[in-house]
Formats: sequence, C-alpha cells, structure tokens
Amino acid sequence: MFDILMYLFENYVHSEAEFLVDEDELTKELTRAGFHQSEIIKALTWLEGLAELQEAGTPYLCNHDQQSFRIYTKDEINKIDVESRGFLLFLEQIKVLSVETREMVIDRIMELDETTLNLDDLKWVILMVLFNAPGHELAYEQMEDLIFEQPDGRLHS
Repeated sequence: MFDILMYLFENYVHSEAEFLVDEDELTKELTRAGFHQSEIIKALTWLEGLAELQEAGTPYLCNHDQQSFRIYTKDEINKIDVESRGFLLFLEQIKVLSVETREMVIDRIMELDETTLNLDDLKWVILMVLFNAPGHELAYEQMEDLIFEQPDGRLHS
C-alpha cells in the first residue's frame, strides 16, 4: 500500500501533474502501473482518511495546549521507532509540525499496513499530510527543503 501512496504522490502531487479525481480511472491507472486491486483499495481508503482529518470537529485535532508533551501508546512505539519519534519532536520544535499536524501524521502512520516504519517513509507521510493540510503551505515547503536540499559541503560560510 505504501508503494501506491508514494507512486501517487511522486507522479501526481509532487510533480504538480493533474490528479485524476475519478476513482475508477485512478484504479485503472494504478492497475496498469502494476499494483494489485486489494492494495489500491487500501491506499485509496488511506487517502480518504487523510481527507477526513481536514474536516472540522475531529476531536484530537482541536484545543490542544501547544506546550503539551506527547506520550506514545505501546502500539505507536512498536510502529514508530525512536529515531522517527525524535524526528517528529524536532519538527515540532522548529515549527514545521504543529500539535495538530503531528497528530495527523501519527494517525496516518498507524493506518498504514506496515508493521514498522523507517525514517524515510515517515518523511513521505509528513509531506503527504502537510500537502493536504490547508494553511500549512510554508511548513510543506520547509519539509521539502529538509528532505531534498543537499548540503553544499561547507560547514561554515
């Protein structure tokens, strides 16, 4: 399923190509690309869940104290390793993620059918969430810079 999400993000969203809105056409396109029907359905359901997180009234996305500390559940700890949890905290500290977008990322990670997630996969999930979160365009750009900007080899200017 994650491969399909990556395919969609790289070929439609990240490349700024026109995204196919019709689910049947999108399913046909993904089938032609070599993906299995069951995985396509899971990926589309995952994307629908991401869209639903944008709707007002999602309880855990509202009224958080911005100074609160996130304690992970046992299932979250099993799926999100220490390095990835540290990266999420870092992104919060530099204001790329807010409390709300962090929770959206964790929600989407927990809905992936992967048993564990590596840091590179986490970064893609973060990009997908920020891209789909209205008002977080600057955070999306900052995340892109963190991922794709290559250091020029100089430590000091």
